[in-house]
Amino acid sequence: MKKYLKPHGLNIFIKLFLLLCSLSMATTVEAANKKQEINLYSNSDISSLDVSKVTDVNTFIQLDNVDEGLYQYDAKGKPLPALATKTVISKDKKTYLIDIRKNARWSNGDALTAQDFVYSWRRAVDPNTASEYIYLLSNIKNAAEISAGKKPVDQLGVQAMGKYRLKVQLNKPQPYFKMILARETLFPLNKKVVEKYGKSYGTSSKKAVYNGPFIHTGWNGSNSSWKLKPNPYYWDKKHVKLSQINYSVVKEPSTAYNLYQTNKLDQITLVGEQAKQMAGDKDIVRRPLAATQYLQSNLKKNNGLENKNIRTAISLSINRKQIAKHILANGSTPATGFVSQHLAKSPINGKDFYQESYVKNTSEYNPKLARKLFKKGLKQTGKKKLNITLLTTDVDTSKQVAEFIQGQVQSNLPKIKITMKAVPANNRIAAVSKGDYDMVFQGWSGDFADPYTFLQMFTTKSPQNHSGWSNEEYDQAIADSNDKDADNNKARWQDMIKAEKVLLKDQAVTPLYRMNNVDLVNPKLKGVLYNHVNGHYTYKTAYLTK
Repeated sequence: MKKYLKPHGLNIFIKLFLLLCSLSMATTVEAANKKQEINLYSNSDISSLDVSKVTDVNTFIQLDNVDEGLYQYDAKGKPLPALATKTVISKDKKTYLIDIRKNARWSNGDALTAQDFVYSWRRAVDPNTASEYIYLLSNIKNAAEISAGKKPVDQLGVQAMGKYRLKVQLNKPQPYFKMILARETLFPLNKKVVEKYGKSYGTSSKKAVYNGPFIHTGWNGSNSSWKLKPNPYYWDKKHVKLSQINYSVVKEPSTAYNLYQTNKLDQITLVGEQAKQMAGDKDIVRRPLAATQYLQSNLKKNNGLENKNIRTAISLSINRKQIAKHILANGSTPATGFVSQHLAKSPINGKDFYQESYVKNTSEYNPKLARKLFKKGLKQTGKKKLNITLLTTDVDTSKQVAEFIQGQVQSNLPKIKITMKAVPANNRIAAVSKGDYDMVFQGWSGDFADPYTFLQMFTTKSPQNHSGWSNEEYDQAIADSNDKDADNNKARWQDMIKAEKVLLKDQAVTPLYRMNNVDLVNPKLKGVLYNHVNGHYTYKTAYLTK
């Protein structure tokens, strides 16, 4: 005899079934509502989203996450293909044929083509653009002549060979050219959008278009918070794990630390007491940078800084060990050279460039010699005392270092009065570009793993040389490294060693310390690619474990 469920049994079954369905639906909804978001910060404002005009590290990090070039860097700063699918280099190493991904698109849906690179590079070298990063393109045929206004932009040695192939012609072989192809200044540009906005292109999130893993939203050109959201047209969108990156500007390390402790930031950089106290924390990540913080003097002001002995005296009056140990306390080390330690090694004997280019009595702490040189410098200039304004950013750490320098110099060289001026980073950049400063505290991160990325800054005609310093011997050494010795690694190395020594002997720049980052990272944050050469982060593959 067939058994039937009793009515109350049937009710129990139905209720149980509905409950299980309800729980399943709730789990699905909960999973769907879990956002793969991270909260990050920048210690300075965005300067621009125009790849041709950016010069600061914090904005470069923004561009690395919303745009993409032919190559990208791995964690060690070596170039890996990004938009490039195949690169063929000629036997004389001066012609590159580069095939581009056919499935790459802009965030407005437009196809990305070889012509987008041609347009971007021509625009960068155009004198009307006034890009300060054109040194990256200087070895491309006719780039120097175009930037000097001697040839039209369409004579640049880059052309589209069909829709998805790029031809690049160099003046001389350049062993690190693929590294240059990974830099933001050589990213493509969408001509239609750039011309639509004209001079206002990149001045806000809305006035730009993107080809990278994320799109930029919420920045109106002056506000201190914005978001990065996935680009639906990105060719590799399946590997974009995050649904949103929330950014805010935080200039005080103590504020950043408090925000991290309350789960409002997922990654912060520690300095000073924080770095000391958190040194043993399991979530600490140490990242040495190929970056140098330094003082740059304006030699055009006739305030005494045009004298080499006075500049050297100032350098010798600063105890760099105290800066590294007590103010930073994050593993940063005193710098005796401009080119960062651990950037490049000799092809001759394997020694670090930093070690081989050392010049005694230029960047050590030696108050006695400092006073002697200062006295000599005053006599040479006919001055009895100096009044100098030291320009820095309004970031807490920068102000602390600047205040220390102020105290050290005034203590060891009593006839110098230093007035400190702290301004937002964009204001500092603008003031230096206009030559509106006496002395400035700033830094430089290597654009790629070669000493030239540092040394090119101080050639007489460099757009980044805002100091007024000029030296024929220095210029010739750099010219030789790019010209007659370009394909001779050993000779080229010696050219650059010579240039660095000239730079230090003449105290064209006053190195202070090599930077090191100590980051406190949310353990749920995984997959962040960090390049130690230039300190840039890319978050495409980052995800939060659940």
